[in-house]
Order: sequence, then structure tokens, then C-alpha cells
Amino acid sequence: MSTAPPNPAEIAREAFRRLATRRIAPTPDAYRDIYNEIAGVPAAPAPVAAQSPGAEVVLSDFAVKLTATPGDLAEFGRRFNRAVKARDWDGYARSLSQLVEKHFRKPSTIEVAGDENAESKQLRDLLSRTLTFAVASLLGGLPALVTEAESLGAAVKLAHTDEALNEIALRLKQLCYQIEIKGGDVAEQQELLLRLFKLLLENVSGLLDDDSWLRGQIEAVQELIAGPMDQRSLEDATRSLKDVIYKQSKLKHSLSDVKVTVKNMMMTFIDRLGTVAASTADFHEKIGGFSERISRADKIEDLNDVVAEVLRETRLVQTEALTSRDRMIAARQEVEEAEQRIARLEAELRHMSELVREDQLTGSLNRRGLDDVFERETARSDRRGTPLCVALLDLDDFKRLNDTHGHLAGDAALRHLVKIVKETLRSMDVIARFGGEEFVILLPETTIDAAAQTMTRLQRELTKHFFLHENERLLITFSAGVALRIPNESQASLVARADKAMYQAKNSGKNRVVVAE
Repeated sequence: MSTAPPNPAEIAREAFRRLATRRIAPTPDAYRDIYNEIAGVPAAPAPVAAQSPGAEVVLSDFAVKLTATPGDLAEFGRRFNRAVKARDWDGYARSLSQLVEKHFRKPSTIEVAGDENAESKQLRDLLSRTLTFAVASLLGGLPALVTEAESLGAAVKLAHTDEALNEIALRLKQLCYQIEIKGGDVAEQQELLLRLFKLLLENVSGLLDDDSWLRGQIEAVQELIAGPMDQRSLEDATRSLKDVIYKQSKLKHSLSDVKVTVKNMMMTFIDRLGTVAASTADFHEKIGGFSERISRADKIEDLNDVVAEVLRETRLVQTEALTSRDRMIAARQEVEEAEQRIARLEAELRHMSELVREDQLTGSLNRRGLDDVFERETARSDRRGTPLCVALLDLDDFKRLNDTHGHLAGDAALRHLVKIVKETLRSMDVIARFGGEEFVILLPETTIDAAAQTMTRLQRELTKHFFLHENERLLITFSAGVALRIPNESQASLVARADKAMYQAKNSGKNRVVVAE
């Protein structure tokens, strides 16, 4: 015999569940029999004339207890109470059926989609859309997996039985497994293609001259693929290279025109040489004829005629020679001018290539440009035995400037600083943006004392030229650390020493220059 539930409410719940399981109509008699069965009360003959008052009490007690429960069960309890008071057992039975349907009946495996609750339907729709659109779009290069993802998306909408859902679960696991395998293959293919691209770039770079205008673009792409790639870095590099390539294409067109001009001038020069040669050959032939006439001449008049003709032909040859000389001199001048234009255009092409090394905001060099210049200047310093200093400067209170006047004002302040630096320093000195509001200045052939004095002079110039923002004069200052490169010192070590000195300048009151140890 089974153990009875501990209280009447639990007995009533179990009675309802068994009514639903056995598919018995929830009438008071049927409920009383099931209730007594669970409670262990012996079955008694049912009265014929009237319903048992015990069942009515139980139903009323159940309604009262149900009213005290939270949620929508309390509403069912109130409905049961009204039915008991009105002795509306048909209404009570209908409410019981609704209660069982909502809270006790296990959903049938053949339940149609229209009976789903809103949350399940929404989840089903989201899963279908995820498979059909999101997953399928990410598998563009794998047609078989795209077809399977779309098929699964359609099947999810139509699956309303346990068997169908279990089948979809198995297919989904298999799809995930295939995606994992294919994803590894794609990643390996991308890695191999990237290695091939690197090898190709290295080969092309090795074939270029040191001053080739293509070297800048190749080095920019090499640096990009060497580091971690993201969408922003790819977009920035693409935009920069597009601008440089467009400008170089215009310069290449001008360069081609100049080379055609030089070619035409060389052809003219050769034609003039041919004309001179032909005239000279004709003159020699005529001179030979004059020689024969002189040898046969018997009279002085005949000799005079020959001499006159010789003089006339000589003057013609002389005139032709002078004309050719003048034209050759003019052609040579044009060739020299064209060569100068070619040299200028090629220099501009190299400059366009260098643009990928510039900071887009300030016009100073970027980190990559700084690396190239540092390598060049250190090699020159080691070769000549000349000093090389580095200054690292940082704008004072830059965050407060941004917070007070906005980031556009901060950007304009950085451009103002770079402008003053370029106007103040020598042409051989180089400024590069190191990060944020920090800048590095390379000072070739400069002692440490001279470098410190240069930074102090730069501070004075910056205070003389106020930064204007919306007609408001703003004072900009910077703190700087200066370091002298020791033999064979790396860029990282040199900049680190300058950085340490710069922080000492910050901590000692700002707008100061400190020499590194």
C-alpha cells in the first residue's frame, strides 16, 4: 500500500493528477473515490439520492487552500469557491479541467504549433533564423554545410514532436562537428596563404632599389601582416595606401610624359647628326670634284670659278654645322631640364611612398617612420662618430584640455605643437608621434647640452605662439626628457631612458626639461 500524502492539499493535488492520468472525468464522485483511495479511506457505497457532504467539504477546503497560494492558482481557488457556494458542480468540473490542462497535464507529443506558449515559439523562431541566416552566411565557402544549416532552420519550424526534436538535435551536433573540422581547415589555408604572401613581398622587396618608391608600400603591408590584424588596422592601411597609390599614379603619368619627351629629343638629336653627316659627305664629294676641275683648269678664270664654288659650298656646310650645333645645344638643355623633372618626379614618388609612414592627424612621422629614421641616423652616427640625442616630450594636462574643450581641441593642440616644432628645429631634426600626446624628437649631430637647450628654446617658442581654440587663447606646455645615445644602444633602451627623464620632469613641476642619466 502506498504512503498517503501528508496533508489534504497534497492529497487533492495527487487526486487531480490521477484523474488526468487515468483520463477520468473530474466529477465529484470520481474525485471522492480517488481522494479516498489516496488517503486510505475504505470505499463506501455512494448515496443514491444526494451527494456526500464529505466531498463537498473537501472540495470547499481545497478551494480555500488554493486561494492562499501565489500566482494564478489563487484565481482558480476563487473560482472553485464561487462554484461550491452556488453548488455549480458543472462549473466546478470545467474549472478543474482547465486547471488540469494548464498545470498538471504533460504536453502531448503531437501538440500542434498553435498550442505553444509565446516564449517557446519565440525561441523556436530565433533558432530557425540563426541557422538559416546567421550560420549559413558564415559558411559561404562551404556549400554543403550551408545547405544543411538552411535545412535545419526549416526543420526547426516544423518540428513539434519529441522524435523530430531529437532528430534535429543529432543533426545540429553533427553540423557543429563539421563546422569545427572545416573551420580548422580554413584557418590552416589562411595561414598558408599569409605565409605565401609574406614570401612574395620579401622577394619583391629584395628586387627593389633602396630608393624605390614602391618600398614604402611594401614595408607598410609587411608590418600590417606581421602584427595582430583587426578591422580598424586593415581599414586604416587600405585608406592610406589607396591615397598614396592614387597620388603616385598621377606622378607616374607625368613621369612617363617626360620620358617620352626625352626620347623624342634624342631622336631629333640623332636626326640632326645624320643631316650633318650627310652634308659633310656631300661636301667631301664636291671637294673631290673641285680637285679634279682644278687639275684640268688651263685658265685663271676657270680657277676663280672653282674657288668661288668651293667658298660657297664651304659657307653652306658651315651654316648647316652652326645650325646643327645650335639645335644640339638646345636639345641638350631640354634633355637636362627633362632629367631634372624626372629626378623631381621620382623624388615625389618616393615622398608619396613615405606618406604611409606619417601620422594622419599631425603630419609627423608615425612609429614605423620613426623606426626607419632611427635606423638610418644610428648608422650614420656610428659611421661618422657623431652624437645622436633623443627627446621624449609629453603635453602637460592634456586630459584636462580634452575634458574641458573636447577632443577636437585636443587634436588641434597636437597639430599646433608639431607645427611649432617643425618651424623651430633644423631640417635634419625629426619629430614622430610616439603615442597619444607623446612625441619623440631625433636630434642628429647634437650634444646632450645642445639638445637640452633646444628643448628649452622650443618650450619658449610654444609659450610665445598661443594655441587658439574658438577665439580663446590657450597656453600649451610640455615636459621633456633628453637622452644621448651610447654606442650600440638600441632604440628601445634609448627611448626608455628619455621616458624616465620625462617623468622626472613631470613630477618636478611640469614644463621642464630633464637630462637622462
